[in-house]
Amino acid sequence: MASADQKIDADPTVTTSIEPSRTPSFPSSQLEAGQEKPVAIDPNIVDFDGPDDPYNALNWPMKQKVLVTALYSFLTMGATWASTAYNSGIAEVKVHFGVETEVALLGMSLFLFGNAFGPLLWAPMSEAFGRKYSILLPLFGLCLFSFATATAKDIQTVLITRFFGGVFGGAPLSNTGGVLADVWHPTARGPALLMWGLCITLGPMIAPIVGGALVISMPTVGWRWTEYVTGIILAVTLVASVIYIPESYPPVLLKRKANRLRLETGNFALHAASEEIGTSFGEMSRRYLIVPLEMLIDPIAFCINLYAAFTYAIIYLAVPAFLFEFQQVRHWNAVVSAVPFTAVIIGVIFGGVVIMWGAIQYKKKFEANGRVEPEMRLLAMMVGSVFFAAGLFIMGWTSDPKIHWIGFCVGSACLGLGFFAVFQSALGYLVDTYVSLAASVIAANMFMRSMLAGAFPLFATALFTKLGIDWGMSLLGFFAVAMLPIPYVFFIFGKRLRAMGKHSKKTFVA
Repeated sequence: MASADQKIDADPTVTTSIEPSRTPSFPSSQLEAGQEKPVAIDPNIVDFDGPDDPYNALNWPMKQKVLVTALYSFLTMGATWASTAYNSGIAEVKVHFGVETEVALLGMSLFLFGNAFGPLLWAPMSEAFGRKYSILLPLFGLCLFSFATATAKDIQTVLITRFFGGVFGGAPLSNTGGVLADVWHPTARGPALLMWGLCITLGPMIAPIVGGALVISMPTVGWRWTEYVTGIILAVTLVASVIYIPESYPPVLLKRKANRLRLETGNFALHAASEEIGTSFGEMSRRYLIVPLEMLIDPIAFCINLYAAFTYAIIYLAVPAFLFEFQQVRHWNAVVSAVPFTAVIIGVIFGGVVIMWGAIQYKKKFEANGRVEPEMRLLAMMVGSVFFAAGLFIMGWTSDPKIHWIGFCVGSACLGLGFFAVFQSALGYLVDTYVSLAASVIAANMFMRSMLAGAFPLFATALFTKLGIDWGMSLLGFFAVAMLPIPYVFFIFGKRLRAMGKHSKKTFVA
């Protein structure tokens, strides 16, 4: 299947001119996926100046692409850091406010539930008004709510600010995939997705380690400083991003260009194709609110999102699982018990190697055939699915304190490798399948995975107390085995399924 980005690169007729053109071109980035190109020739449509126009984000200098990708990735890491930094101080929160463990854990769960609903606002904002401010403005909100949590006087304030922090913190998780689709050609997008994916994963893994150190060094107010540090990190990254990140979304860039040309030429009929789209409340609701919800039942999006959501939720369940294993079973202190999280990080790094291998295979296929099916993105997922299920069983059956702790860490590394390979492949596959609606499909992905990730930690204590770490992790392992065939089925039958989906079939090429 040829993606929209490929079509733009290959189309020699893409022009930007004030004068009439015999063969005007309308980049797919200006239109919603599946819209028919206008039949009538309109000489007042403003477009890019050919396929090599430097104003098009696809043609930015490599240095600028890398800088923009790095800044968006660090912003995303700040948002995911915020999701688990709080967990290091749960024991302090319980004592300080006199609440039960489940109530204290709501601080993380409500943040993740906020993540689930936030993108339904920020993804439409991204596609309507551009990428930059649809990410930076919400993250400024997260920064403020982090400081609000740090200064909370009661548990109600903690939970409310955590929820709204999650709502605002969902923006980079749903919208950065759209930025990468704007900036990188499909054959070069793999490393960019890898960097972003690493930051998504490393944030919630590193935060408990730093948070544990803060809690140990400041026994009464350490939990507040986990939030202060989160706010400071976000503030510093936001300042750099405001200065160095330009807008990348083609329809917004072309609207700005059309506005400039109208002022320069006095021809107020000039406009971008995206400005012809209706702006009634009903149209905006359908395009920017209903479409992301429709993605939840599109066959491709539903199945891939379900599997990615399960692996994502397990990672968040692993946070209380590690605390249970190393604090309650092995009786380690808060700082030392957080160190084994590095095993997951090591696994994620190896997962990155698997992703790079998959990206190389993807590029070879493209160079050989001039096109490549999105299913080639699933090669890494096929490998990762095996490691993910194996990791859960290894963690379960090496949890006995009589068994050396390294066994549990080996299982954790397998879990990290499997999670990252599955999760990252899912994002790449979704972006390639729904290019012009990338932000919306990732919003749907975000909704499903955040709901599961928010719910899983709430039953962690009951699960591990009643079944133990061994059978609790094994139960999750059996679910993972049941889902293991998904990438193999999609690799074989994915093309047929893409032809069936309401939105995936709009970019389908036989």
